[in-house]
Formats: sequence, structure tokens, C-alpha cells
Amino acid sequence: MLDTRWEQLADILVNYSTSTGPGERVLITMMETDTWPLARAVHSAVIKVGAHPHIEFQSTLLQRDLMQGGDPEQFDSAHELQQKGMQWADVYIGLRGAANPHELNGIKPERITAFRKSLGKVSALRTEKTRWVLVRVPNAAFAQQAELSTDEMMEFFFNATLLDWQEESNRYDAIREFMQTTEEVRIVGTGTDLSFKTTGRKYLIDDGHINMPGGEIYTAPTDDSAEGYITFEFPAVFAGQFIEGIRLSFSKGEVVEASADKNEALLLELLEMDNGAKRIGEFGVGANYGISRYCYDLLFDEKIGGTVHIALGRAYPECGGINQSAFHWDLIKDLREKGVLYLDGKKTIEKGQFLI
Repeated sequence: MLDTRWEQLADILVNYSTSTGPGERVLITMMETDTWPLARAVHSAVIKVGAHPHIEFQSTLLQRDLMQGGDPEQFDSAHELQQKGMQWADVYIGLRGAANPHELNGIKPERITAFRKSLGKVSALRTEKTRWVLVRVPNAAFAQQAELSTDEMMEFFFNATLLDWQEESNRYDAIREFMQTTEEVRIVGTGTDLSFKTTGRKYLIDDGHINMPGGEIYTAPTDDSAEGYITFEFPAVFAGQFIEGIRLSFSKGEVVEASADKNEALLLELLEMDNGAKRIGEFGVGANYGISRYCYDLLFDEKIGGTVHIALGRAYPECGGINQSAFHWDLIKDLREKGVLYLDGKKTIEKGQFLI
């Protein structure tokens, strides 16, 4: 028997997150076999509203095979149908199952970045052409990664997603209204003093319409404004690779120095992916205090209440951002133990708590 919580979540994804209507075309990505219960529930919910669902299957193991044995021409051809799917769809629902986080170990960094650059074209079409939502669906591997039992992980997941999202939206929007009145951001903390401008840019909220769970307020910094340096406490994850101890220095909006304690070669390779990869495409604050632990997964971690994050690469045009890149990679700065976020010189977050 299907757990009724999958049906509850599917109802949220179809009727709240994407507001799917009759006659619309819905592309559903089932990433890994563990997403099957939610994929089936979403498929059923789409049918109930009179829309037209199509499910595609993807897997990190298939991606590993392609990166290991394929060439860049095959990388592009492997994504042709996904690109056509984004052009076909009105709505995209990505069910991203968890895999072994070390699945891509042993693959050269330049092959990983070439593959992800090709895949980035699909992501760009998704944001341009569809109403979309992404969900990280946990399993035993994800629970192990987060240092929880499988049962604890599933309770954590449903407690973070089966919420009154209209109420959450109202709370996030109150924070957004204040942030929209400001123009200068300064992040101060351990190994960190980074400033940039958001003049003329629009702050938006992720209240479960883009990611599930939601819980962030974000914008796109002005492209040439970043100055200073930042150190990240949490390991960053890219294509299953852990990059630890990242330190970045910015001048005139670009990364001018970069280092890491682990997987530094991959970090440097990513920064050379294209002309936009060294700029900050997004600045956001986490506002979901129901997510209190680091899970080594961005769809959860960027929402942790009391943290901030920047994303290198592609900016969201709906925020007024103009930076172009096949790359969009969030890096999380923890302010809960030590650190302050200043907006126009006013303390806005200190030790993880909003002061507004």
C-alpha cells in the first residue's frame, strides 16, 4: 500500500508548487528508482487535474558510465531529448533521488565539468521555459550521508515538506520586504568579510514553488560589485564530489583567488567552466528553521535557518540578474555559531537569528 504521505506531497507539488492546470504538459524526472512511490503519486495527481504527464528516468550510475566512457559529443547527444522535453513541457517536476555521494570518484575533473556544462543547457531551458519544482527524495544512502537512521530521515523529510506553505510564504515575504529596501550586503564571520551590491535587483522567495522544501529569500548581486573574501565551513558537493575548506577572494565581482583543503583541482576546473563561472549569480538567506542540520545536499542545506549562501555562475533573470553561465553552484556560509549579516550597515542576522 502506498504511504499516504507521498500522495499528500504529490498534491502539494501539483496543485501548490506548480499550479498545474487542465491540458498542460508535465515532464516528470524520476531520478533513481527510490523515487518511484512519489513519481507514481505525482503522475496520478497530474492526471486528476486533467493535465498530460510524461515520466523520464535518469540515474547517477548512467551518468557515471557516460562520463567514464563517453566523449563530449556523446555528452551533448545524451541531453538532446531532455532539452526537447523542456521545450515541450509547460511544467517540470524533478524528483531527485539520492545516490552514493562518492559515485563519481575516480573520474577526471575535466570530464565532470564537461558533462555538467552540457547538462547545464537543460537546466537553463528549465528555468526559461517551464514552471518547475525540484524535490530531493531521500533513501538509505541519503540517511547515511546525513548521519541519520532511514526512519529518522523520512520523518525529517516529511516534517520539512508537509507544511502549511501559505503560512510559510507569508513569513518569508515579510523578510523579503525588508531586504528589498536595502542595497548593500556584507557578510562577516570566520575567515570572511565579503561585500557586494544588490542595487536595482529584485529579492524573491522560495516558498515551495521552486524547491521542496522551500525556505529561502534570494536575489542576484550586481555583477562587478563583490569585494573581499569568504570561507565556507561546510563541504560543498558537486556531481557527487566533496570539496572541503573552500576559500574565495573577490575583486571587481570576480573570483581572483581560490583554494580548498580537498578536491582543489575540481574547484579550479569549475571556475574555468566559462566566462560567468567566477561571478556571484545568487545571494540568499536560509529561513526554514525546520531544517537544522547539514545533510550534504543543497536542496536542503541552502534552506537552513540562520545561514547565508552565494551561488557562483548563472544568475536568475527574474531577479534582474544578467550573468550567464552553464554553471550554478550554491556554497553555504554558516552564521549560527559566529557571524553577522549586515544589510546597508544594519545587523540583519546574528548568530543565526533574524533581528528584523
